[in-house]
Amino acid sequence: MIHTRLTERLGLEMPIMLAPMALAGGGELAAACATAGAFGLVGGGYGDLDWTWREWDIAAQRLANTAAAQHIGCGFITWKLDQDASALDWVLDQPMLPKAVFLSFGDPRPYAERIRAAGARLICQVQFMAQVPQAVEAGAEIIVAQGGAAGGHGAAAASARSTMVFVPEAADWLAANAPDVLLLGAGGIADGRGLSALLMLGADGALLGSRLWATREGLAPLAAKELAARTDGDGTARSPIFDILRRKDWPAEYDFRALRNALHREWEGREAELRADPGAARAAFEAAAAAGDFTGANVTVGEATSLIHDVPGAGEVLRRIADEAEFRLGGARTLLKP
Repeated sequence: MIHTRLTERLGLEMPIMLAPMALAGGGELAAACATAGAFGLVGGGYGDLDWTWREWDIAAQRLANTAAAQHIGCGFITWKLDQDASALDWVLDQPMLPKAVFLSFGDPRPYAERIRAAGARLICQVQFMAQVPQAVEAGAEIIVAQGGAAGGHGAAAASARSTMVFVPEAADWLAANAPDVLLLGAGGIADGRGLSALLMLGADGALLGSRLWATREGLAPLAAKELAARTDGDGTARSPIFDILRRKDWPAEYDFRALRNALHREWEGREAELRADPGAARAAFEAAAAAGDFTGANVTVGEATSLIHDVPGAGEVLRRIADEAEFRLGGARTLLKP
């Protein structure tokens, strides 16, 4: 067993948290992670109330009358809450209260008090050091330092941070300014090597997205998961292309990592042209998405796709990662000469 401040404070068996992946991380996946001893987060994402209601209800049914109900939360895209926070308000009023609310991509401070008042912990994901003091001011109990290798949304390619450097920098700042705030690392973590490395860098645990996305419980199509399992890390890119094609009006400081399929490659380096006249490309994307054709539809996965080789259950993935991390941490002692 690996014991960190995260496992102690949240009562977990392993220092791992599921990333709240919009439209992919639903109630089944979050409940499976909580049951396995990690912390599960339903991906409330864009704040669609019907979707959040359905997936939170699934998680509540799976975890009813179990200890794992203490290890479940919900995540939202903060700038979308600025437009409509009804899904956040709804989930905070449920009989199975989320034990944490995860906010990313925007200022969390307007929502901090209502989250605290409901009795949930606040988790803030950051992409830049300038956001760390803001998260502390909001009252975040846990901060997630997200590196640019992460799948889906993150800091735009031109300014994205390396997880390897961002995590220890954030750890140093927190140690000096907010030592009680816990730190997780995210972006490119998919096995026990990555988890053990984060712990050595000063993190209290890891936030996992892509590796848990590619499990039986994840909501992405099986064909997309199997394609990711056949793709190496060179096969992904971070760009605004799929946001333009999907009509997602994201702030300029963020963009989107996914597999570099044929449609993406066609528009690489031509993003301004695509923004100016997206009609034909959007039609091609929407037709591909409807047909399940991933030469055009997006497969939302990070550089860790290179470490995904199968699509098992989430519990099995988590046990593998925890066991390997324990082995790696124990074996590190052999590097020290007597």
